[in-house]
Amino acid sequence: MSCDFFQPKDERVPLAKVHDNYLYQEDVKGLIPDGASSEDSALFMSNYINRWAQDELFMYQAKINLSEKKQQDFKELIENYRSELYTEAYKDVIISKKIDTTFQDTVIHSYFEANKINFKLNQDLIKLRYVDVSKDYPDVKELKEKITRFNQEDKIELEEESLKFRNYYLNDSVWVKPIEIYNKIGPLDTSKNEEFLKKENFLQLEDSLGVYLVYIKDVLKRNDQAPLEYVKPTIKQILLNRRKLELSKELEKEIIKDAIKNKKFEIYN
Repeated sequence: MSCDFFQPKDERVPLAKVHDNYLYQEDVKGLIPDGASSEDSALFMSNYINRWAQDELFMYQAKINLSEKKQQDFKELIENYRSELYTEAYKDVIISKKIDTTFQDTVIHSYFEANKINFKLNQDLIKLRYVDVSKDYPDVKELKEKITRFNQEDKIELEEESLKFRNYYLNDSVWVKPIEIYNKIGPLDTSKNEEFLKKENFLQLEDSLGVYLVYIKDVLKRNDQAPLEYVKPTIKQILLNRRKLELSKELEKEIIKDAIKNKKFEIYN
């Protein structure tokens, strides 16, 4: 009786029990989404408790029915995975502080030239400019001339008139996917690919909403050599991953070297 008297009382509020394991109210704190109604909260809690109970019951049965060797194998796998998670998380913190994420254009260009064969397009790309105006736009002919000619004066005037356009895109130095344009220009779809995907090609299209003036400046087809400016982000990521790998290897060597120096790691012969 005296032993029971001095045992601290468990103040936690139990929600469910499976064998000797309890699910407490504090275990589910913060799990219910903000703004959920009382009905949704009750349903969420019921489903959560049932899932918890299923997991506990399966674990109980597994420990009874799986061999000792199997359970030991799982323990080793879990411990290895736990160690790997901690190790990689620590490495990421250290590497993120040390790594230089900038690359000179010469480095990117050199990698591209050395690995061109690996950079083939898996889809068509285009450079274009287009203007979308209402059907009552006063001078479509002049607008067409500006879109087609597109000298410095035309560029300035088009930008100045842009508030009169329903939509427009004039950055013809950037490669884009045709599907992005199909989504913006109603009369265009994949069935018009042959008509649309032609270099230095002008199209004037109409639908019930407006008039679309489209100039295709350049075209690259699937399996063509990918342009450097298009794959530049990919190359940067490849080079960044290489730097991370190199820093990771250096960190692995340093941690052993430092531990030996400070007599925190010793090998007994």
